[in-house]
Amino acid sequence: MPDDFISTEPPQRGVQRLLARFGGHAYDLHRHETYAVGATLLGAQGFRYRGAGRISARGQCMVLHPDEWHDGRSATPDGFLYRMVYLDPDRVLAALGGRGPLPFVGEAVAEDAVLATLIDEFFASFPEPADPLAVDGFLADCAGRLARRAGLAPADRSKPLARMRRVKALIDAEFDRPIASEDIERVSGLDRFETARHFRAFVGTSPHRYLVGRRLAVAHRRIARGEALADVAAETGFSDQSHLTRAFKGRYGLTPGRFRALLAAGGAGFR
Repeated sequence: MPDDFISTEPPQRGVQRLLARFGGHAYDLHRHETYAVGATLLGAQGFRYRGAGRISARGQCMVLHPDEWHDGRSATPDGFLYRMVYLDPDRVLAALGGRGPLPFVGEAVAEDAVLATLIDEFFASFPEPADPLAVDGFLADCAGRLARRAGLAPADRSKPLARMRRVKALIDAEFDRPIASEDIERVSGLDRFETARHFRAFVGTSPHRYLVGRRLAVAHRRIARGEALADVAAETGFSDQSHLTRAFKGRYGLTPGRFRALLAAGGAGFR
């Protein structure tokens, strides 16, 4: 495996992402005041946690509670690559409605496809800063997942449909501008975490992913009509052409340029 590295970012709204690779020793014994929620992408990593040795292999997820001592090392000769998200406990508690206790997940390493998908989606923009709606959506979904694994009572699943329709209408109408969590709170009359939970129940995805999907649907049509990618990016809410390209590939499985070339090869186009 290539040389060791760490790629990280400043904390944003109580959340910090990290991508790292190590071939041998990684960390001495330490502890931090945040949750550490991560996924091993390649190899396997070993660590001591709550008095026992643990191994997280490729495809497995880790959940470490605040203020618990742990270290880190490679458990295979080829090293390991992993993603980690650090979450402030007060933000986790807020995402659960402000009611304690904090969720304690006893199984530090597990096969958890739901959590792995949440982490994978949250890293889609990394190392660029995550959209504030994506941060709040991840917090809501991740806190809910931690609570379920900790055996805590599930959050209220009632569906204020009229409020969620207003949020959806806002995104549909104003997708081409930055939409902040404060905007959806104003429209829904609920806090951002309640809104994210209820919106997912109503629409099937988070407000942020719905927003990106709305932008991509419009970009898809405009790209097919032959418009310049830079113009499409600027006019559909993406920060630049590369941002559009990454999002487009993540949604459709091919780059805008290849999509346009395939349309031309097939003699198809959009008007």
